[in-house]
Amino acid sequence: MDPGTTQLSLDLVGVFVFALSGALAAVRARLDLFGVVVVATVTALGGGIVRDTLLAQNPPYALRHWPYLVVPVVAAAVVFGWHPHVARLRKLVLVLDAAGLGLFTVTATQNSLQTGLGVAAASMIGVTTGIGGGVIRDVLLRQIPVVLQREIYAVAALMGAGLVCLGSAMHQLHAPWLIATAAVVFGVRMLALVRHWSAPTARNLEDQAGG
Repeated sequence: MDPGTTQLSLDLVGVFVFALSGALAAVRARLDLFGVVVVATVTALGGGIVRDTLLAQNPPYALRHWPYLVVPVVAAAVVFGWHPHVARLRKLVLVLDAAGLGLFTVTATQNSLQTGLGVAAASMIGVTTGIGGGVIRDVLLRQIPVVLQREIYAVAALMGAGLVCLGSAMHQLHAPWLIATAAVVFGVRMLALVRHWSAPTARNLEDQAGG
């Protein structure tokens, strides 16, 4: 089902912000203009395309509507031309990125539940939509995806997906619940950034390497 005007606007804002983060990473990796556009686009649209593919909504919505393809290119051009200025707004980009994570996770989980998927599958698709673009970005730049090695990012998305499933089970999946859930994801992500929270990692790896 096509989103309404409000949902479309929010989606495009999220796409733009994710594209900014992808373009900044590409510029730092010293890619050329084409490379910056490619990385920005897959960062912005990768999660949504995976979502639509898993839900058998083909071709993916973003590939059938030109604004979704234009917005990442505009973001890439902005970063490529004015990356020193954009880099100084990194904190703002992180704030908007956290908002986009909450929005995309919530809407993807909701859409998955509406297609008849169970809690586990819907949660998986919700989390994948939220973090998918960043994972593809890091793989293209030959880095271990950030969400797999540090920071509370995927965990925040998983919490949001779980709350959406809880709301569905309680028949409370209305706008206030969805907005509150997106706010929870946003809040957890921002707290993780401010307090430098990260998921636990295995200990004593140096001893194992030495042995």
